[in-house]
Amino acid sequence: MLPRHSAPGEATVADHAVGGRAFDIILKQLSHPELGDIRIDENLFAIGRNEAPFESYAPDVIADLSRRHARIFSEDGAVYIADLGSKNGTTVNGQDISQKTSRLNDGDEICFGKALSYRVRLGARAQTSARKEKLISLTLTPERGDLGIQPIVITQFPFLIGKTDEAFARYKDKYPQQVNYLSRRHAHIFLKSGSPFVEDLGSTNGTFVAGKRLDEHAVRLGNDEVIAFGGHHFVYRISMQTEAAEIDPTVTKLSPTARGAVTSGASAAHAAGAAGAVNADKTTFVGAAGSFLDIFCVDQVPPQDEEVNEDAQNQPADAARETGKRKARGKLALFVSELGEAFAGGEAKAGRRGMLWSATAVIAAGIVALALYTTGGAERNLKSLVEKGEYERAATIAAERLAQEPDNAEIKALGTEALLKAHLPGWLNALQAGEFDRADAILSGMKRLGGNNADAQPLLDELEWIGNLERFVLGRGGPDAPIRIYADEDRLKTLVKRWDDDTQAHQRAFTAISSYVPEFRDRYAEALSHLRKLKNDDSVYLSAIERLKTSMVTELNRDKPEALDAVLKEFEEKYPRIGGLDSVREDLRQYTAISNEAGARNLRPLAALLQRAKFSTPPFQAKFDALKKSGALPPAEVVQQYQTVSKAWRAGDTQQAFVELQKITAAPWAGAAATELERKKSLLEQFTQLQKMRGAQGYDERLLAFHGSLDADEDVYFIRATAQDIAAYKDKALARAQESLNRAQESWRQYRENGGIEAAQRLERAISNRFRSQSRLLAEAHANAQQGTLIYTQLKIQPAAQWSKLRDEIGAEAEQQRASLEESRAVLEPSLLKAKLALLKGQVNEERQSSKTAD
Repeated sequence: MLPRHSAPGEATVADHAVGGRAFDIILKQLSHPELGDIRIDENLFAIGRNEAPFESYAPDVIADLSRRHARIFSEDGAVYIADLGSKNGTTVNGQDISQKTSRLNDGDEICFGKALSYRVRLGARAQTSARKEKLISLTLTPERGDLGIQPIVITQFPFLIGKTDEAFARYKDKYPQQVNYLSRRHAHIFLKSGSPFVEDLGSTNGTFVAGKRLDEHAVRLGNDEVIAFGGHHFVYRISMQTEAAEIDPTVTKLSPTARGAVTSGASAAHAAGAAGAVNADKTTFVGAAGSFLDIFCVDQVPPQDEEVNEDAQNQPADAARETGKRKARGKLALFVSELGEAFAGGEAKAGRRGMLWSATAVIAAGIVALALYTTGGAERNLKSLVEKGEYERAATIAAERLAQEPDNAEIKALGTEALLKAHLPGWLNALQAGEFDRADAILSGMKRLGGNNADAQPLLDELEWIGNLERFVLGRGGPDAPIRIYADEDRLKTLVKRWDDDTQAHQRAFTAISSYVPEFRDRYAEALSHLRKLKNDDSVYLSAIERLKTSMVTELNRDKPEALDAVLKEFEEKYPRIGGLDSVREDLRQYTAISNEAGARNLRPLAALLQRAKFSTPPFQAKFDALKKSGALPPAEVVQQYQTVSKAWRAGDTQQAFVELQKITAAPWAGAAATELERKKSLLEQFTQLQKMRGAQGYDERLLAFHGSLDADEDVYFIRATAQDIAAYKDKALARAQESLNRAQESWRQYRENGGIEAAQRLERAISNRFRSQSRLLAEAHANAQQGTLIYTQLKIQPAAQWSKLRDEIGAEAEQQRASLEESRAVLEPSLLKAKLALLKGQVNEERQSSKTAD
């Protein structure tokens, strides 16, 4: 068990003061003053339309409330609110908390749904002089002794019942199906006004008290009642051990109902020790308190491995009640009952023998106390330093002592407290500021100082987990930041898996840390909120990312990379928080270009692509490697040879480039090299002819055509050589391009206003004036649009979007008209069909001279 030091005067489970202070929480009505304020003097308060006092409100007032809407609870000097997945939500100061637990401060405004809003007021709880009976422990004794189920003694509250809790998980091998009937967060037992209550947490198979399945309400537990979790297997009879209201200050008396189990302290270790010769291994002691933060603020993913117990609807608690009479409470309970009676000092046992034994006990106690005093100087010194707040010095002394006495329990406990109080606040500040390296350095120092402290190590491991969680979440930009494909999945899975592997251990450790440093609670609550988001991302987004990865591999294996454009668009629309798709698209673009050029054996662009190729996503890197192994890409020596060619060509050393190209003889790339050689020779010849006709008529058009055919990366020598002339003709060329585009726009406008070319006109037995006129308009629009955009292309300038759109629209219409005429081949005379197609292409010399013009 994790050590925990109680503050002086800390209340027992029946009083449960928070952090040494007890709060009265007042919710002052804002939306409906006539309903009055709500005073909360318990550590857990339920908000729901069937809970008091909401159930008494008018239906229209509570219309937005869910049955299990929210919970307000206090722990360790702080007050929190958690929404329980309500339909209409909960806000704190206008901020939705459906994905985040919120700590409440005095003056905060909270709103349930849209109609009920309150102002939070926190005040010190009035002290009462009346002494109430205190619940020492609550025992769950199994109704069926033949199943080998152990009794459970609960000494700290709240207590979470769930399939992963050790009290039930221990039966997984023997009764796997019955354990699986329990939910991960099945129910919890907590104290209210000193009495135990049980609340079902929306479990699949229910919680039953006295044979009745619980609804959204928590119900009070009575002595000797039967409680069942998930069916007829985990069925227990309840017994409560209380401390009487009137007590002798020198002894502890157990009330008559204390026959169910053993406990006179706050820990399972103490209870087990009190059992003495009794077999304590047959009883499960719950000596560490749970946390409402853990119970209400960790939103588990809907379980996929829970089974539905069909028998759970048949009141298993009643069935269990009928199968056997009330069992004997066992040797351990009997021992404690007798022990209590012995220490109570009955009159029938008074006498000399009792006095002799008492005197002997006093002498023995004195001897033991003297021995402890003479040997416990180090412990007293450490305790004194801790009480004075000299935590750093105390932690150092404890580390030195533990190097010599690693099993000294008291020094371990004091050393743990000093270590956390000395360094945890600084660690929290660094984490809050996002200074993760500083936080890691502080934690590394704590680990070195606590290296010999077995109690401290698991707590420091939990701090490391929280640090990693916050670094991951905040380093990405917050809990709502995108989940980056091929970057975040493994870290997210690792963080969630570590929590799920032993949730109870995490919760116990965090509770222990908070008992030493209460301000840790806020960071803990924030971490749980982030964890809840990550678990949701694990369930939804990681599954989507895995499906996307599978689709990518499938399409790449089919050699259909172009199909991935639609796949990526679909996933991006459905899952907007998938990040890293820009990198996937860049890899897709690279791979598609390389694959296409490799298939066409275009050595020049392929060599340039291979020189720049760099893939950041595994499937594209794998396919790229496969292309290289298959021989589809030129070997490294060919790429190196072409780089020599390219270097010479770019420098204007054309003859050297020709010589190097002729050296590439490796099949099948020798043919590609020959093709590239012919292209380069053609360019050189064009350039030579262009230089000869410089200033002659038609030079500008030839210049623009030559410039448009050049490769911006490869043919840089010729681009530089013609740059001055291009600049001189640029404005004139752009004006000509604009003029062509304007003419195209006007012809297109007239064509559309006339209604285009209809099917009846295409099927006419002669060429009508209307067909001739519309064909001319469409052909002129098409030619001018192409000419205008071609000039932009020749100048290496991107035309305005409106001109690109115009060109595409006209081109699509021209292509559609030609295709429709081709489909009419069976009903049109061949010469007439040819003449009509010629008109659409802008050719006015009709082949069918004998055709008559229709009206």
